[in-house]
Amino acid sequence: MSADFSLRPALPSDAGWIAELRAVVMRPDLERLGRWDPVRVRERFLNTFQPEHTFLVAVEEQVAGVIAVRQEPDALWIEHFYLTPEFQGQGLGAGVLRRIMGEPKDHRPFRLNVLQGSPARRLYERHGFVLETEDPVDVFMVAG
Repeated sequence: MSADFSLRPALPSDAGWIAELRAVVMRPDLERLGRWDPVRVRERFLNTFQPEHTFLVAVEEQVAGVIAVRQEPDALWIEHFYLTPEFQGQGLGAGVLRRIMGEPKDHRPFRLNVLQGSPARRLYERHGFVLETEDPVDVFMVAG
């Protein structure tokens, strides 16, 4: 896949379809972990959605996914990084991460969490993320 994509700021009106995308993308991992709840997976996103930290990923004007970067005093948190199934596994996620992580920043590291056993962990490890802590459900990772 071509790494040609654009990022545009999310709008409050994007919340509904992002919640749906989150449910689709996270369902296999949540089911495997015995934590799938079709209402909760959407509500957790809708209750915390911050459009000012969120960007839509577009390929040739088609929305292909979403990523959020939340700034905290001690870290830049990568959150809600979901690509639609038809754009997964083609290098788009790697391109988005390279762009986000390549932007000028200060001393703060990037942090994220991924579900145990998720194939997304390999993507993050290829981009310099290492294990920070983990529990039976979540893996917390950090990159310098």
